[in-house]
Amino acid sequence: MTHIEYKHLLIFGSFMAVGWFLFIFFWPRMMLYVYKRAIHVKGFGDGPIPVNTLYTQRQALFADPLHPPASVPKLATTGVNRDTLITIGWWDLGKGPQILHVPDMAGRYYSVQFTDPSRNTNFAYVGKRTTGTEAGDYLIAGPGWKGAVPQGMTQISSPNNSVLVAGRVFVESESDLPTAYNLAKQIQVVPLIRQPSE
Repeated sequence: MTHIEYKHLLIFGSFMAVGWFLFIFFWPRMMLYVYKRAIHVKGFGDGPIPVNTLYTQRQALFADPLHPPASVPKLATTGVNRDTLITIGWWDLGKGPQILHVPDMAGRYYSVQFTDPSRNTNFAYVGKRTTGTEAGDYLIAGPGWKGAVPQGMTQISSPNNSVLVAGRVFVESESDLPTAYNLAKQIQVVPLIRQPSE
């Protein structure tokens, strides 16, 4: 190979390395942006899912994911999950902390995952493996929040004001679906009401 051919090969290799780095760095963020847009615009067939709310996958969609209603976007049926109901939401903690309530799951597997979309990393979980299955309330606060945590609540600090929340509740069988769905619907979020001293 001549000096010029080595130079071209080096330039091509450099462009490939930079391109591969950019792809690896930005691809997860682009996918999260697409997911966020799908949540806020289309939802899972019942219309947009507002910020700072949670939406639980319909029983009918879980029971027959291969034949969803026409109103259900394709995003809601990709990665079909056959043993857990999905609860989803996108929170803006810049408007203040949110309180996550989970019901008593009586030993049933469940998890609520909190993801920082700017880094595509999960920063906390509430669920059977981390906090147990008893009923509980968790205060989710953004960076720099300095308020008082109400008695009986556990604070979870988010590294970002924007949070993707994904919950899962185990479904044992077809006959268990209504019970699991009722429990999943009880996973709720409400804003923290400001304390009088704040």
